[in-house]
Amino acid sequence: MQRCPIDQAVDEVLRRLPIHIHMGLPLGLGKPNAFVNALYARIRELPQRRLTIYTALSLGRPPLGDGLQRRFLEPFVERVFADYEELTYVADLRADSLPPNIRVEQFFMQPGSLLHSVSAQQDYISSNYSHAARDINAKGLNLVAQLVAATPERPDHLSLACNPDITLDLLPMIEKRRAAGETILLLGQVHSELPYMPGDSELAVTDFDLLIDEPEQRRLFSTPNMPVSTQDHCIGLHASSLVRDDGTLQIGIGAMGDAVAAALLARQGDNDGYRALLEALDIGPWQVLIEREGGLDSFAQGLYGCSEMFVNGLLALAEAGVVRRPADEQGVLVHGGFFLGPQAFYQRLREMPLAQRAQFAMTRISFINELYGQEDLKRRQRRDARFINTAFGMTLLGAGVADQLEDGRVLSGVGGQYNFVAQGHALQGGRSILLLRSWREAGGEVSSNLYWTYGHCTIPRHLRDIVITEYGIADLRGQTDSEVIARLLAISDSRFQAQLMAQAKAAGKLAKGFELDQRYRDNTPERLEAIRARHGRLFPEYPLGSDFTAQERDLLRALNWLKSKFKLSEVLELGKAALDAPGPEGYEAHLVRMQLDQPKGLKEELYQRLLLAGLAATR
Repeated sequence: MQRCPIDQAVDEVLRRLPIHIHMGLPLGLGKPNAFVNALYARIRELPQRRLTIYTALSLGRPPLGDGLQRRFLEPFVERVFADYEELTYVADLRADSLPPNIRVEQFFMQPGSLLHSVSAQQDYISSNYSHAARDINAKGLNLVAQLVAATPERPDHLSLACNPDITLDLLPMIEKRRAAGETILLLGQVHSELPYMPGDSELAVTDFDLLIDEPEQRRLFSTPNMPVSTQDHCIGLHASSLVRDDGTLQIGIGAMGDAVAAALLARQGDNDGYRALLEALDIGPWQVLIEREGGLDSFAQGLYGCSEMFVNGLLALAEAGVVRRPADEQGVLVHGGFFLGPQAFYQRLREMPLAQRAQFAMTRISFINELYGQEDLKRRQRRDARFINTAFGMTLLGAGVADQLEDGRVLSGVGGQYNFVAQGHALQGGRSILLLRSWREAGGEVSSNLYWTYGHCTIPRHLRDIVITEYGIADLRGQTDSEVIARLLAISDSRFQAQLMAQAKAAGKLAKGFELDQRYRDNTPERLEAIRARHGRLFPEYPLGSDFTAQERDLLRALNWLKSKFKLSEVLELGKAALDAPGPEGYEAHLVRMQLDQPKGLKEELYQRLLLAGLAATR
């Protein structure tokens, strides 16, 4: 093991590896950005050398945009991301300006961030998360570079911390190739803010060939909690009713994952209110399913978490005593492959005693995302598993869409979703649950997220299981095509039911005389908003905390409303909204935050009026 500064580490990599460097980087948080940028800059100036980067979820600050969005984001981004070092290759990917001797191949993208990058779209690899190590190794990987964590309590070890996921699966493959005479380097850099996670993710210091001798001090990338809407809360509430006490839970990141966590916290901490709210949502049609597969009682035994991503929601559930069923005699409450979250999430992990941190066991992705290998153990641990994932679209025949647009552009990636859906079918007592917003609105246009057909699917319809929208639950497992259609129509938005029903009948998949039960014809946002008004405390906007100030939360609501209601290119619509806006009284501090308290010129006056319209509409 050689300790050296970053520039010397770059020299060593160039000296010891062949002309073409195949570098593997962890998914998400665990990339040593400073080293990656230094190697990238050096190879960019050496046209005789080549670099291919294999990775996923290359994180970057959100683009600031212009106009009102920029005025909101600029100070927020500076505060939250501070001195976080951006990856140079991410900026070049977005601009389609990668050097000709460098390529970046990813199997998962930061959602929506590279839709317009030709190089990123062409070099996307469609692989299951559990196959990534195999596929990267087959490409000729010869360098693995990763952030690691250190602790005085374990001076001879380093922790892969946030990202043992693929690295632990790669190590046996690497050793086999090394034994055959290949040179493959493992490089690490300690990050001072990265929580040290004990257990499987620990490696001996001597396992590393190169170790950057200066710990990284700059800010870790974080994902601020976003607001949870009425729509998402209702989805989470329905999903929470299918989680069985003494069972197993997997959830993901984002507002819908936070909504599930919030509903489970309410089920545990405010059971009377929780039951009253579900009654108001009219869960009668799914009462038998809930009694058979889940329950409404608080958790007497608690849950075990098994999730490729150890998220803030799982930590909050553990802190509240919902996640408390040990998977094994070591007392592990959660098995995770990688973690990513807000700064408060990292801080809570850092402040835990090491023995408590061991309850959150970070390990290889093949252990979590697959059943083969230690199958008997996994089946015992993962009893009554509920694998809860999200989709942005669903066909009426039960195929899920979560990664790719109809025109072929990749929004994010398959990741581990298929793995968990397959496990939901393979495990006795297991269920796969896909969460779906039934409708969306952009630029004043409302459209359905349930379609008759779609040009692509992530989850094939032969693996259809449970689908949940804000309007209820559709149990699709083992059902005929006509019954699947009927059950999905029952949880679709009523504005689109007639058209969807007509398409199904025209295709001969639904009886010509089929009529939807009257109780499902009032699936409207207005009905759900009225329920929220009566049960407000169970609809927290930020159930897991927020990095936004109170004024920023108001502003974010207003900006999202403007984005949903108006096409910014339509001057007449914007002009009317501006004319109808209230005066600035009561919103002075908001205008100061957006630097619009004293508008200069016509453009800023329009911005001020639009912002006031949004604030008034969402107060």
